[in-house]
Amino acid sequence: MVQRREDDNVKGSVDWFILFMYLFLVLAGWFSIYGASYDYENVTSMFDLSGRAGSQLQWIGISLVLGFILLKLDSNLYDIFAYFVYAFLILLLIVTIIAAPEIRGSRSWLVITNSIRLQPAEFTKFAIALALARFMNAYNFRLLTFKNLSIIFLMIALPMILIFLQKETGSALVCTAFILVLYREGLPGFVLFSGICAIILFILGLKYSEVDAGFLTLGECFSIGFIILATAALAISFRKDIKNALFIVGGASVYFGICYLIQQLGVDVNWGLMCIIALTVLVIILLVIAKKEWSKTYLFLAVFAVVSIIYVSSVNYVFSDIMQPHQQTRIKVSLGMEDDLMGAGYNVNQSKIAIGSGGLSGKGFLNGTQTKLKYVPEQDTDFIFCTIGEEQGFIGSAVVLIVFTILILRILFLAEKQKNAFGRIYGYSVASILIFHITINVGMVIGLLPVIGIPLPFFSYGGSSLLAFTILLFIFLRLDMNRKRR
Repeated sequence: MVQRREDDNVKGSVDWFILFMYLFLVLAGWFSIYGASYDYENVTSMFDLSGRAGSQLQWIGISLVLGFILLKLDSNLYDIFAYFVYAFLILLLIVTIIAAPEIRGSRSWLVITNSIRLQPAEFTKFAIALALARFMNAYNFRLLTFKNLSIIFLMIALPMILIFLQKETGSALVCTAFILVLYREGLPGFVLFSGICAIILFILGLKYSEVDAGFLTLGECFSIGFIILATAALAISFRKDIKNALFIVGGASVYFGICYLIQQLGVDVNWGLMCIIALTVLVIILLVIAKKEWSKTYLFLAVFAVVSIIYVSSVNYVFSDIMQPHQQTRIKVSLGMEDDLMGAGYNVNQSKIAIGSGGLSGKGFLNGTQTKLKYVPEQDTDFIFCTIGEEQGFIGSAVVLIVFTILILRILFLAEKQKNAFGRIYGYSVASILIFHITINVGMVIGLLPVIGIPLPFFSYGGSSLLAFTILLFIFLRLDMNRKRR
């Protein structure tokens, strides 16, 4: 009788809405994989275990069984064994670097049998989420201390470095998604703002790096203009100092406007020198204000401006001397610096053709010519979204993205209702990882972001990805079940 009541309690406690969306996405992914791998000359059933769809069906079955087991486990086990799971995955990543064979330029797959391979990097996501939730759930925990921030940084950076060593850049970058979790838990918005600024400055500095503008490149000049705007925005954010912010932006606008008028009069203007002067004057003004008002904020803004321009000056070095040649080419193609339609840009170009050919309502299931004729490489893994776009059109693609959005919003809603920090932090980790994967995957498929090899959750072919996302989601469902128990 006790067991029966416990089972009834489980059935009444699980969030069926999330479970339904999970099943919908998994089944939609299964159909998409069959459509992407369908061969006119060698037609096989969706249930044929020798085909991609049949193989994925096996992983779906395994995932459902695993999900059911995760729901039946005592939720306290996830807290108790969080560090053990994290340590085991770290050890597995190290073993992978040493023992994994090189496949497509990376050493990230452990070969279990001829037909079964596992990618430990995929499972690292829920391990980090559990470890962060355990660490930040401590009594009287304070995020903004040097000790706690250092430990959290190491917990995220260690697996990230190990995955980089496997030459899996995309999987490593997923770890940066946890910044959203830390932001929810009290990390200053400046950190998130700085990350966004770093991305923008990298793009500006690189995209226009081949155009000279006197002492600097045009990219560095544009970057200095952006730094001035960012500094003014921070002045408003930190001090609500609209007066000084307008003075900084207005003064810079007048200064550069005068330089432009002088150039129109036929005088040769060294824009690099003018930008250096503008940035120097900005730093001096910030230091003067800091001394006049005894404000550490403006001293901090001066440091921000200096560090930003140092960062911009290092962009070309990082891009040319640290990044791999294939990464350089992908970024250049994404930024429109190169047209390599038969090389690095081939996948994206064919993907955009396939999606565009789908139109509003799509060509119908199994009727996509671009994907059926195999014009799009990796169309059942990283580029699965192009199959959806061609066969189901804009409407089908929008439905998939809407379901993903609803799923994420539901997870965030339930995360906020958790009774303890462990459930809330883990829930935000799940949502953050999904947001990162979906944004990057769809962005690279439609040509807005560089191709870095990130699967679309529940859609892309692969047992490791499906199992990892199932574990990630179902642990949260199990944690949420405690909230509803009386």
